Amino acid sequence: MEVLLLSRLQFAATTFFHFLFVPLTLGLSILIAIMETRWASSGNEEYKRMARFWGKIFVINFALGVVTGITLEFQFGTNWSRYAQYVGDIFGSLLAIEATVAFFLESTLIGVWIFTWDRISPKVHATIMWLIAAAVNTSAYFILSANAWMQHPVGYVIRNGRAELEDFIAIITQHLAVIEFLHTVSAAYILSGFFVMGVSAYHLLKKKHLWIFNKSFKMALYFSLFFSIFVVIQGHLNGAEVARTQPSKLAAMESHWKTEANAPIYLFALPNPFGEGNLVEILPIPGALSLLAFHDSSAVVKGLYDFKPEDRPPVFLTFSAFKIMLALGMLFPLLCIWGWFIRNKLTENPKYLRIMLWCIPLPYIAIEAGWIVTEVGRQPWLVWGVMRTSEGVSPVAADQVAVSLIAFIIFYGLLGAAAFWLMARYAKKGPEPAPEPAS
Repeated sequence: MEVLLLSRLQFAATTFFHFLFVPLTLGLSILIAIMETRWASSGNEEYKRMARFWGKIFVINFALGVVTGITLEFQFGTNWSRYAQYVGDIFGSLLAIEATVAFFLESTLIGVWIFTWDRISPKVHATIMWLIAAAVNTSAYFILSANAWMQHPVGYVIRNGRAELEDFIAIITQHLAVIEFLHTVSAAYILSGFFVMGVSAYHLLKKKHLWIFNKSFKMALYFSLFFSIFVVIQGHLNGAEVARTQPSKLAAMESHWKTEANAPIYLFALPNPFGEGNLVEILPIPGALSLLAFHDSSAVVKGLYDFKPEDRPPVFLTFSAFKIMLALGMLFPLLCIWGWFIRNKLTENPKYLRIMLWCIPLPYIAIEAGWIVTEVGRQPWLVWGVMRTSEGVSPVAADQVAVSLIAFIIFYGLLGAAAFWLMARYAKKGPEPAPEPAS
């Protein structure tokens, strides 16, 4: 394999693994903060037990996110040095702020939070968790602003043979940065809610710690219901933004080959062995793509044939990932609505609880599919319209990248197995026993 493909595979592998842990950190921090707030306001020690239980899983998950995030960022220097040299003035400033402000703040506060359960008042302890939640979500905003800049570069000038920062505020406030943050973080909140509901369902099926897991389930249900509906509505805004800024990605997402008005959306597509890599499209919905992209069912949508072959994203992978994300995104609110109607009699509905237990992996699949759409759909551009992916790779030997790729896969595989084993162990174990009443 060539260096470019190996470097892309390595970055994809580390990104996918890293993003197994980040979303749960984002949403679980807020849910724990809500639990602690209920503890502080009511004085009910059961909320404290609840927060401590989910807090253990949060800390394990956060630790893995840190480890995998550090190695991920190193690759900009090892595998993508030409990219770092060309746009480091812009991309580096965003990562630097994320690391020196948000990351150090959340890491310090988590240490304080872990060791002060019985040393400070419940209100102060809850405040610390709210600050942690704010810090981890701020960290996500800067990372997603950097990614949004790669998708739609603004606030820069080409000077001295490289891209240099000109307007930092334009970068972090551009429309794409805001909607990418809202979409990604909402998906992370759904994942966190489904994780909590799934683990709670396990204990409710076993009739253990019923008060804690009934409360946990309902809290996560309300959380997930709101954001699962929000992300569907907000996803429409994403489609319109992609149509405006990345028309070839939109065409690949929908396997749209011919420029036409009243453009349809196809529900399914299969590889076409006779058509230069395009797809056989099945079950069209006339005008739906025009409506999604331009809020007008008669609008003209540019097709892939109007782009040079070297400027087209990989269609089958982008299309398939988008349809998986879309299908799961429509499933989540339906499951939450079902849960809403039986929220006060969960233990009387074991079928629903089993479904929610087995649904834990689905938001992970949806989020990873979303990143495939975002990153693969951007190809062949590393920075849209500015730098191609082939131009950003480091001048290193292919065998060096191959060795590090294999090492990453082995190391991350072992690390991931250990992390998920630990989380599963604590999830099955349940909360600490209630303290004995004072004699």
